[in-house]
Amino acid sequence: MLFDMDGTLVDSEPVWDGGIEELAQILGGTLDPDVRARMVGTNEDASVLMLLESLGRPLAEAPERQRWLRRRMRELFSQGVAWKPGARELLLETRAAGIPTALVTSTPRELADVILGGLGPDNFDITLCGDEVDQRKPHPEPYLAAAAKLGVDITASVALEDSLAGVTSALAAGAVTVAIPSEVPLPADLDVHHLSSLDGIDLAYLRALVS
Repeated sequence: MLFDMDGTLVDSEPVWDGGIEELAQILGGTLDPDVRARMVGTNEDASVLMLLESLGRPLAEAPERQRWLRRRMRELFSQGVAWKPGARELLLETRAAGIPTALVTSTPRELADVILGGLGPDNFDITLCGDEVDQRKPHPEPYLAAAAKLGVDITASVALEDSLAGVTSALAAGAVTVAIPSEVPLPADLDVHHLSSLDGIDLAYLRALVS
């Protein structure tokens, strides 16, 4: 089992909305909804570049603004992040069954560890963060690397994702991919299993997908 974090296990995308909107205001503008939609599933470095470009700001400002956003997001995440419906129950069932389990996120380790405090780091055999791979989602490397670290066959693994970047990464890696859109709708023709929520989804359902 390969779990994405933001928007899949936890309802953290609205928290990101708040932090990025604050940064936009500091820069003298506002966060365009279409620009924010393109940020979902990427990472804070890419998000800052998109924001600067949309506001007509010099891209040379990116390192300073990225540092500010990371500090602010750490403060916001430390206040706690809510579980997505059904996510906690599925994760606990997975662990109770002894299934190899990984967290595969584009979020950097510094921020992911804050959220992991609420998820329970012991609920994962490994956690792989965005700054621990050469290529982030939508590249397949994160999921391929996670499967290799777990010592499992990626084609017999289920990846749970909410964003287009994440779904693209998991599909390219060869995982059985389940899409649970959160902030942004996904194309209907993607070769994935579409769900509106994880509420009520159990291991029996996921095992049937792999079979």
